[in-house]
Amino acid sequence: MSSRLHQSPALLPAHSPGLSVSLFALTVAFASEDIAYHSSNAVYRVPSNRHEADQEALLGKPLDYPAPGLQRPEDRFNGAYIIFFCLGIGGLLPWNFFVTAKEYWAFKLRNCSSPASGKDPEDADILNYFESYLAVASTVPSLLFLVANFLLVNRIRVHVRVLASLSVSLAIFVVMAVLVRVDTSSWTRGFFSIAMACMAIISSSSTIFNSSVYGLTGSFPMRNAQALISGGAMGGTVSAVASLVDLAASSDVRDSALAFFLTAAVFLGLCVGLYLLLPQLEYARYYMRPVVPIHVFSSEDSPPRDAPSTSSVAPASRAVHTPPLGPILKKTAGLGFCAVFLYFITALIFPAISTNIQPMHKGTGSPWTSKFYVPLTVFLLFNFADLCGRQVTAWIQVPGPRSKLLPILAVSRVCLVPLFLLCNYQPRSHLTLVLFQSDIYPILFTCLLGLSNGYLSTLVLMYGPKIVPRELAEATSVVMLFYMSLGLMLGSACAALLEHFI
Repeated sequence: MSSRLHQSPALLPAHSPGLSVSLFALTVAFASEDIAYHSSNAVYRVPSNRHEADQEALLGKPLDYPAPGLQRPEDRFNGAYIIFFCLGIGGLLPWNFFVTAKEYWAFKLRNCSSPASGKDPEDADILNYFESYLAVASTVPSLLFLVANFLLVNRIRVHVRVLASLSVSLAIFVVMAVLVRVDTSSWTRGFFSIAMACMAIISSSSTIFNSSVYGLTGSFPMRNAQALISGGAMGGTVSAVASLVDLAASSDVRDSALAFFLTAAVFLGLCVGLYLLLPQLEYARYYMRPVVPIHVFSSEDSPPRDAPSTSSVAPASRAVHTPPLGPILKKTAGLGFCAVFLYFITALIFPAISTNIQPMHKGTGSPWTSKFYVPLTVFLLFNFADLCGRQVTAWIQVPGPRSKLLPILAVSRVCLVPLFLLCNYQPRSHLTLVLFQSDIYPILFTCLLGLSNGYLSTLVLMYGPKIVPRELAEATSVVMLFYMSLGLMLGSACAALLEHFI
């Protein structure tokens, strides 16, 4: 059951091979911004052949031409790209560290693990189902605050939301670091309640932070959104490496937990500094400048001739309002289906099914088969493959947002489900056939699962804010994250049912 804590596929996340890949991407000299269209909400070049025609969807309406005499600056030394990459790590690394310290939670709640006495079944329930409670404390507040952030898009400035969420998460990790050395054996149930409350607060603040920064990238060229999303994958990879190091070298679970919590607190503080540095960059200031509001029509047709032009509307005259959900849903319906189905298949397989695939020679008693097989071949391998898939989108963005190939590729991933089921999944009572009787097969399938998830999901999340007018980009980003969360929830629920049919 511990594997369920890693359900966020780098949404869910050192001395890792993934670090070299990411640092290489950070040092690549990107070409200058696209020369044909000057909209900051469109970064594609003019299509030169019919295979690129679908990418024109990203150009949309040229509502964001630069002011006369205002030229677009370059991202010198890839400063903004690096900042968004680090913010992506900071968005998921603390959450991953919180759930990675599973041995610490078992140690703290050990006084509840007395099933032999049988006197208080409630105490045994706290430890035996701790991870399920943790998943609920994470998922429910996350969805609620995702909706809240959509409503707050035009009411609270993005800077306030980002800095407030980072500060709250930082305070929680300081509290958890202090509690590591506190003897809680006499008030275990109270500590359990505190842990659940902290998980709910961290999940809520992380949701506000991630959706707000992701929405902010909607006003930037698309490679900045790619940096943010890839940073999240790096957070998952780093947490998987940390879990392996802890498994191999740690002798005291309290020291490991303290290291996790303090590292998360330091990185959150670093994210505060980096976010405050972002507006100091000329490149970032250009794309963070105020947007002239636009009128949202119910159809994609041109506005009536007697309608006032957008250029005549003064920004100060606009009343604060909730973003129009209907037009956003209509524009993102195709990408939303892809996002839901992509994350549905991923959550259906990882981690519920993939972590129950056993090595063919588990009875040998070697550390590889008994201790390191699942952490290496499932968590680390999936997160690293997911990271690689996301990094590829820095150079290749095919198919485009309106391409029929994109949903076809998303749906085709359903073929991965029977492939995993035909490996050495244990225990199995109904499906007795084990077709792939070698450990190399689940490793290859995990690589394919991670690469396809990373590449296709990043494309979908990058495209979403780019097919709407710039002032709707942040609200559209929240909607895209809701699609992602919906897919993860459906996949996790169906995974529990699928396990009973194997």
